[in-house]
Amino acid sequence: MARGGQGLARVAVVVRAGAAPLWWCGVFAAGVGVLVPGLTGRRIGVLVGAVLFLVAAAVVAYGSRKRYSALAAAAARAGKHDVLQDRAVTVRNWRRGHRWWLLLAFVAALVSSFAVPAAGGMLLGGLGTGLRLKAAWLGRRERAGDALLWVRVDWLGAHGGRPAGKAVKVYRSTGIAAGDAAPGGARRRTDVLV
Repeated sequence: MARGGQGLARVAVVVRAGAAPLWWCGVFAAGVGVLVPGLTGRRIGVLVGAVLFLVAAAVVAYGSRKRYSALAAAAARAGKHDVLQDRAVTVRNWRRGHRWWLLLAFVAALVSSFAVPAAGGMLLGGLGTGLRLKAAWLGRRERAGDALLWVRVDWLGAHGGRPAGKAVKVYRSTGIAAGDAAPGGARRRTDVLV
């Protein structure tokens, strides 16, 4: 790393990194859970799961928005010595840091199917959907402000996944074309010239 520079990870990428694993763990756990009649029966389990899905998606999507907004409003311009972390590295760090939590959540969702079929899996799916919605909201903010938001890697915590945690003092910003991720944290699409 260059003198005086910091390693920076995209805020939206960190938020979005957990969406796919949670969604797919939830889908698989809910699918297996539907096969088990459970104590409540499948119909009640799916209805409870649908409510949990909606509540979890809303809580995650709208949670901490004031903190994100405050950090975004006070974002400082990234310096020329700051090192922008690749999207793939940020996603890999998040998934490595949370792999045991994901496994534990998946197992808990499967076990809960013996009581309330599919509900645990649908809850996980709701968490993943909420993260995707929050990343999309961040992407809209980035487009509106014409600036991408970054956070210091060493402020993300031990598991690499707290972009609005207490350790985060300020975000950094760059132009909209910086890095290899589009606004919202998705892969940047490059047009191929023919």
